[in-house]
Amino acid sequence: MSEEVFYRTQELARLQRQLPGATYNLVRRLFRRMAGDGVFVPIRTMQYLAVVDDDEIIFVDGAGNRSIELAWQNFRPQARGTLTDPVVYEVVYYTSGAAQTMVRLQEEFRRSLVELDRRYAVAAVRRAQIIKLSR
Repeated sequence: MSEEVFYRTQELARLQRQLPGATYNLVRRLFRRMAGDGVFVPIRTMQYLAVVDDDEIIFVDGAGNRSIELAWQNFRPQARGTLTDPVVYEVVYYTSGAAQTMVRLQEEFRRSLVELDRRYAVAAVRRAQIIKLSR
């Protein structure tokens, strides 16, 4: 297991947002699949890296330094009525360009999660073994 270090600068803004229920559920499923360790989600279309842990999701520009550009925090899934309802969270901006990044990020992050989930499913099928039963 390796350790990655990311740097957080001063908070510039904090806004409340909603994450679609399906996206939130997928994040939690992938996190559980990794047994509670952090999940690294490459967002190739934007050249960003998302890092999911138990408390937040941080986003780092893959071409830049190790500074966190924005973070999604304080998820409140308990406030939703059903599992498909959106989940309220706070987005924290750490750079002046974070608001512009956020315009595409939620949808591109969802696409990257779907691709990562698909890869894990394919890998799980490959590991499956068929055992012949004796007659």
